[in-house]
Amino acid sequence: MAGEIVFVGLGLHDEMGISLRGLDEVKSADIVFAELYTSLLPGFSLVRFEKTCGRRINMVSRADLEERNGEVILNSAENHKSVLLVPGDPLIATTHVSLRIEAEKRGIKTRIVHGASVLSAVIGLSGLHNYKFGKSVTIPFPDETPSETPYLVILQNKKLGLHTLCLLDINVENRRFLNIHDALTGLLKVEAERKKSVVTEGTLVVGVARAGSSDPTAKAGFIRELLSYDFQGPPYSLIFPGKLHFMEAEALKVLAGASEELGAVS
Repeated sequence: MAGEIVFVGLGLHDEMGISLRGLDEVKSADIVFAELYTSLLPGFSLVRFEKTCGRRINMVSRADLEERNGEVILNSAENHKSVLLVPGDPLIATTHVSLRIEAEKRGIKTRIVHGASVLSAVIGLSGLHNYKFGKSVTIPFPDETPSETPYLVILQNKKLGLHTLCLLDINVENRRFLNIHDALTGLLKVEAERKKSVVTEGTLVVGVARAGSSDPTAKAGFIRELLSYDFQGPPYSLIFPGKLHFMEAEALKVLAGASEELGAVS
């Protein structure tokens, strides 16, 4: 019997984020795997999910997928329908792209059931126009890698009048989540060295927390304001707006609590 791997997105917050099609794929699978390290699902319960789908879920770790190249899933898929549950939208993470490529090389069929993505969710919460975003970037933990690359990406996008989506680093396995205060502080340190006036205390920025949940936070303001703003729990993202359309400026005021001073920035 020919096997396959079906990549199924879990959405952004809890076990209710999976689509009906995705749930159907889980119920009809021979073996179901899940990884929960590439993104944080704050409200996800494995017990509740197994009860909902009526299946046992086999958890795979970062080591299973990256160090051991997903062999446990590939071996299973040689002769069985295997589902891999992934936070957000499948194949956003390069790890899953590598697994799909290897599966196809081995003659294993692959399919995708898409889920909600943080990329579209954060943009949607901000009210900014999605076609005006440039290159996105991840801001790493300050003790691992300097924030110079994100700074340069923001600079490049701003020169083109484009917005920049910054995803803040996470380490789910060790329960570490880069917060907005520390991310902005790191960028301000780079600004102090680069002096390009890209990220100053007077720079407009949008902070977003828990996109996809029932209680997300989206707050627009100047960096000096957001440094002390309480965004509560993770995960976190930042948007550095480029040139604003008048409707985008209005959206930031109405949907993200930006002050009337924004008119001077737009």
